[in-house]
Amino acid sequence: MDDGRATVGVEEEFLLVDPRTGAPLARNVEVARTAEDIGIDLQLELTRCQVEASTAVHTDIAELHRQLRELRRGISSCAEQNDARLLAVGIPPTVPHEFPVTQTPRYQRIEENFGLLAHEQGLSGCHVHIGIPDCETAIQVSNYLRPWLPQLLAMTANSAIYRGTETGFASWRSILWRRWPSAGPPPYFESARDYEAMVAMMLNSGSILDKQMVYWDVRPSVSFPTVEIRVSDIPATVEESALLAALVRAIVVMARKSLADGHAAPAVPAEMLRAAYWKAARSGLVGDGVDPHDGEVAPVRTLLRRLIDYAAPALEEAGDREFVDEAFARLLVRGNGALRQLTALRERGDVDDVVEEVARATLEGCYQP
Repeated sequence: MDDGRATVGVEEEFLLVDPRTGAPLARNVEVARTAEDIGIDLQLELTRCQVEASTAVHTDIAELHRQLRELRRGISSCAEQNDARLLAVGIPPTVPHEFPVTQTPRYQRIEENFGLLAHEQGLSGCHVHIGIPDCETAIQVSNYLRPWLPQLLAMTANSAIYRGTETGFASWRSILWRRWPSAGPPPYFESARDYEAMVAMMLNSGSILDKQMVYWDVRPSVSFPTVEIRVSDIPATVEESALLAALVRAIVVMARKSLADGHAAPAVPAEMLRAAYWKAARSGLVGDGVDPHDGEVAPVRTLLRRLIDYAAPALEEAGDREFVDEAFARLLVRGNGALRQLTALRERGDVDDVVEEVARATLEGCYQP
């Protein structure tokens, strides 16, 4: 590869809530219909309380950032027109009455086969797609990404409050999400053939119903010629989503450079990775994390700086280093979504204040040029 400007696209999942109570609101069909009228194509998620927005394919992070602002601003307006409020949050902070399943044939099959897993959702993440030439490359890049996934999760953690109480985790979404049989960190695969064999076994066993239900946090995309990174909560702000996208792209570019030099990714043990995931979900940006490369316990912020240093050559080639350094510095001062939620609850004492803080963060920066 000549530089770090591989193609990148982002999918953000949002929660719709009642503007008076903050409770999840089953209104995704109506909001999507309104969005269609202004040229925004929203996807319906598993529950009727959620919508998903997708950017175009970009090579420039500044342009991606601009479109993310436009999408959040536009979708928020569409939600308001349907007496709903848009929240960028990993899991509903308030007590949900129910999560009705969206009535499409595929989602109804999931409901029939997975029971309460389909109803106890309302989990919103962010997916970053990076252009990749083929499945084999995607699998080898996935192996390189595996040990960096806990740091990305810690950085974007945005689901500390659930059912009106502190969960004890910065990313409770990631804990709940891993109940699905194909969710969490991907296995280390020697080849695309090994990957396809595992997927075939999961299909035959009924643990997934189709290839779209391969929910691993890195996977070859089913729909696009990309590798899809799915580890994070939806970030609280658009700047954090753009930061995530820039870092993910840089890691992928560094991985491809190493592969071109004939170096396969180190086979990080699954047990080490699970421990690092748990710490990342627990701590977020605060306290210690685990480096899955060697098991070292170190401050999360040290591990994140280590990630940025690793990605630095690709960030510099793409012209993204200054943005990443500045956005990361602001994140450390301001805190991620989890820290914002906890501060709101502890200082003001009411889950309504958490909802207000999440709503502010959702549109933070979205009205600047």
